[in-house]
Amino acid sequence: MRYLSGIQPTGRLHLGNYFGMIRPAVELQAQGEAYYFLADYHALTGTAGKGELPGLVRETLLDLLGCGVDPNKAVVFRQSAVPEVHELAWYLSAVTPMGLLERCHSYKDKVTKGISPSHGLFAYPVLMAADILLYDADRVPVGQDQKQHLEVARDIAGKFNDKFGTVFKLPESIIREDAGVVPGVDGQKMSKSYHNTLEIFAPEKDLRKAIMGIQTDSTPVEAPKTVEGSTLWGLARLMGTAAERAEFRRKMEKGGTGYGDLKKMLADTVLREFATLRKRREELAADPGKVARWMQEGAGKARQTAEGVLARVRAAVGTRP
Repeated sequence: MRYLSGIQPTGRLHLGNYFGMIRPAVELQAQGEAYYFLADYHALTGTAGKGELPGLVRETLLDLLGCGVDPNKAVVFRQSAVPEVHELAWYLSAVTPMGLLERCHSYKDKVTKGISPSHGLFAYPVLMAADILLYDADRVPVGQDQKQHLEVARDIAGKFNDKFGTVFKLPESIIREDAGVVPGVDGQKMSKSYHNTLEIFAPEKDLRKAIMGIQTDSTPVEAPKTVEGSTLWGLARLMGTAAERAEFRRKMEKGGTGYGDLKKMLADTVLREFATLRKRREELAADPGKVARWMQEGAGKARQTAEGVLARVRAAVGTRP
């Protein structure tokens, strides 16, 4: 079984990334072949300015490795280290109906959020399909908000197969639902787009300050606090031991504990939960040569797989490199 997942290097990773994508990825790398890539081509459709991408890639990579993605167990690589993905994207573009792309909600959502409408942003699902199909992925873990992109990839692969013969396997999705929606400091879904994140590897002082800034209501100290739908509980339920989670909930329901003290408890839990990962990231950052070798090895393995798939595609359509 081959799993594939990617993440855009658009900023430091946060708790939403960890519980939504990274922790499941760490679990899957022990269950089969895993291919994990940094989607730097996709990041160009965002807001990264001149000279920013290399730093974003480096920091995101260290964050991933710090969180437990292991190059000794998974193929970890940078998307742009496998340029074959663009050749495949063109073949796929030739069979992709415009109407299919026009129905994708991601383009409209991102334009609404202020991202400049571009061909790259519009054709994003085609490149994503190439990302998936180029490595013969069997399973692709996705959140509910990304489910449509995998469905599009399957549709495109099906149209290609119908026209040129069976070349691609149709990947299945693994819907990530265990963590639910991880709330940001403002109560909305935690997202870099909303600037409401809690960064996993932020300095302790900054992380505590961000947690103390979580928006709460005006319930007095002595009164019980609303648990369900609360941002504090939405985060506290994800970490700590069962006994610690039960105690946090009890303090909210009983009353007598102010929001300030609850936030301090949450900050202590977050820092303790990620202490080992934070230390690992520091060690990796101090050994850039090892990280570079891992990435070079990962790119080599990824290209070897990509070349095999692309050879099938070229044979089917009748082109030559």
